Amino acid sequence: MASIDVHVRSTLSDVLPEEWDRLWFHEPERATPFLSHAWLDALEQSGAATPERGWSGRHLILKREGRAVAALPAWVRSDSHGDFGRDWQWADAAQRAGIDYYPKLVVGVPFTPATGRRLLVAEGEDRMSMARIAIDALRELCAEEGIHSIHVLHMPTEDAEEMEAAGLALHLDFQYHWVNAGYRTFDDFLARFPSRRRNAIRRERAAPAAQGISIRTVSGAELGERPEAWAQDVARLHGHSVSRMEWGMRFLERRFFERVMRTMPGFLEVVEARREGRLAAMAFNVASQTRLFGRYWGAVEEHPFLHFNVALYHSVEECIRLGRKVFEGGAGGDHKLSRGFEPVEVWSAHHFLDPRLDVPLRGHLEAERASSVAAIARWRANEPVLKPLFPS
Repeated sequence: MASIDVHVRSTLSDVLPEEWDRLWFHEPERATPFLSHAWLDALEQSGAATPERGWSGRHLILKREGRAVAALPAWVRSDSHGDFGRDWQWADAAQRAGIDYYPKLVVGVPFTPATGRRLLVAEGEDRMSMARIAIDALRELCAEEGIHSIHVLHMPTEDAEEMEAAGLALHLDFQYHWVNAGYRTFDDFLARFPSRRRNAIRRERAAPAAQGISIRTVSGAELGERPEAWAQDVARLHGHSVSRMEWGMRFLERRFFERVMRTMPGFLEVVEARREGRLAAMAFNVASQTRLFGRYWGAVEEHPFLHFNVALYHSVEECIRLGRKVFEGGAGGDHKLSRGFEPVEVWSAHHFLDPRLDVPLRGHLEAERASSVAAIARWRANEPVLKPLFPS
């Protein structure tokens, strides 16, 4: 087998789109549109993920005889804002111990805690071999540049196992995802709830009509016809909501939304809520054939249950209609449990070059992982909503 050459690129614009996209097009459900050249390049070209904003690209490309066989998006970070790695406590502990925590290397998608591939591997190549080569290359890069750690974020289980085999320590977290159990209608979905909860959801769902609000999904071609106008509306509503949050941070601006609506409209959806013809609220989502990813919410009017309808119920009904298997409603939100979402394992993998951090954190992660696995198992054993509605 010919040897593997390692290349590091500071921006996605230095990589041919067809070279990068060939590595994920053959498995779009696992890799997800967030790993596309168009999405990552838009983050950089719009100014959202740049060195000035704390995101310095170190994108890894593995080549054999000049042909890309694997790649991963990586970024040097001087803080943890926007990567959703939830490592603030680790950084604080390192600081108290007098150990440098930053800069760190993050493998993932900026501002996007959605699960999916992080290592892209060409069809027919051995993923485990590529994972070992890629992680070894990242270790060398960190040693050369004085980067203190590697963090591979928001992976499904099989990808986490590859990272563990390559020598990284695993951290188990969870998000709330809606999983399609073969529902034919929204009423089928409601039938899995106790009557009191079922009636409460029906009341919440009826609220928009009583408030004079209409809700619909705008997708693909329609977004692509007026990308500037849609980008302006999405950025305006999202910005309005973020600015009202005590800890809200606006990571993405109009230029990003306009760029992705021009370059990849087929993967995008906007759930719009209008009252008297005016846009009152919206949810900006990303879709593959079988999965929907809820990303950004925005509203300029407040109405009871508007958020639940725009950001959750409407898209659940659309997923049932289209036969989508999973709806990832975004990170956080215990309120999703009572609305039919369930905890799903989400993994990250870590390595600290300084053994004073690596050794104790590995022990901590192992103990925490066992506790989290047991907690999720107990929830699944006791939650009746998870029993199959349509047994196979």
